[in-house]
Amino acid sequence: METLDLTGHWVGILSILIFVAAYVLVIFEESTHMRKSKPVMLAAGLIWALIGIEYMGEGMSQIAHDHAREIVEEYGELFLFLLVAITYVNTMEERRVFDVLRGRLVRLGMSYRKLFWLTGVMSFFLSGVLDNLTTSLVMGAVVMAVGVTSPGFVAVACVNIVVAANAGGAFTPFGDITTLMVWQKGVIGFFEFFVLLIPSLVNWAVPAAIMSLTISRDVPPASEEAVRGKPGALGVVLLFVLTIMTSVSFKNFLALPPALGMMLGLGYLQIFSYFITRRGHRSRREEFLLDSFKQVERVEWDTLLFFFGIIFAVGGLGVLGYLEHLSELLYIGLGPTMANTIMGAMSAIVDNIPLMFAVLTMEPDMSHGQWLLITLTCGVGGSLLSIGSAAGVALMGQARGVYTFTSHIKWTWAIALGYGASIVTHLVLNAHHF
Repeated sequence: METLDLTGHWVGILSILIFVAAYVLVIFEESTHMRKSKPVMLAAGLIWALIGIEYMGEGMSQIAHDHAREIVEEYGELFLFLLVAITYVNTMEERRVFDVLRGRLVRLGMSYRKLFWLTGVMSFFLSGVLDNLTTSLVMGAVVMAVGVTSPGFVAVACVNIVVAANAGGAFTPFGDITTLMVWQKGVIGFFEFFVLLIPSLVNWAVPAAIMSLTISRDVPPASEEAVRGKPGALGVVLLFVLTIMTSVSFKNFLALPPALGMMLGLGYLQIFSYFITRRGHRSRREEFLLDSFKQVERVEWDTLLFFFGIIFAVGGLGVLGYLEHLSELLYIGLGPTMANTIMGAMSAIVDNIPLMFAVLTMEPDMSHGQWLLITLTCGVGGSLLSIGSAAGVALMGQARGVYTFTSHIKWTWAIALGYGASIVTHLVLNAHHF
């Protein structure tokens, strides 16, 4: 669709200032106590109002409308997909699935070093299905429970969990918002993501091997903690797996949006909760009661609205012409490999979602291997700093005073080695995709 180049116009300059001001407020969310969704939603609305005014003045209102509707469609699919996925995670949490997992790991009586590797491996593979935030919180609870007398272990283990969770989310369509966006856009097919498994594994394994040398082989005090899941816990897990399979089938076999398959999966959960609750009423046992609508209410709306603001704000900057200029500067001026490496490193400071959406909007002319590379780098680059991903930010809150920005940055050099090694591994191992 036709667009106006407004990069040097007052509308474009004002829009950039609005976006930067909003993002500064996002960065300082912890100190201002203003939820991150609020400034970006305001910024998105103001940017599009400015676009609407200028396009109306040029008699091109329909073009601005068509651009906006295209972004509404993209966000709508992402919103519905995440709504269902988060609802399932909330339901598994309510059914104590994660408490059972944590309790069993704590009771294993393993040494600190073995636990370091186990939580890393589990974080890597769990985040391929769950989001990296949930994975890091569950694994973080484990290392805090066993490392209550060893804060040094907790600090390093938390760094390991963040790196593993981010790396594990990079090789599956469900592992990260960015991979989900790429899959839903149709840039990379569902099974094509899995060629990133080895590069992602290298990204985590290199710093993990280095950090493990500082972990003691001592065995922490054993725990007898036993946790029982609520009735229906296993059923919810199986339905979640079935929902993912349904979503993949809708996309691959029916050529329908995967969000529709996820909504069908929400229907599975709703019917299942109905029968579980009826069973509870008959037996008069409250632990059976499962209100699936309450789990929908518990969805992290701040996050979903933040995605809305970011996607529309970045989309607006694309309509103004900024992303086209950025694409020329990076992908033509520096070349796709260097550009994708830089974009990934930037995700340690700037959220990877607007970066990936910007690349998808720019649609630079690059090979399939390069699209896989930007998926990898945007997924794992946030590990370089504790503030670079939701996993890191969440763990700083959970292990407050133990896992900090400073304790993480001590290992940034090792994480950077893993970052570089994963890129080289992809370039060599998947050379036929370039």
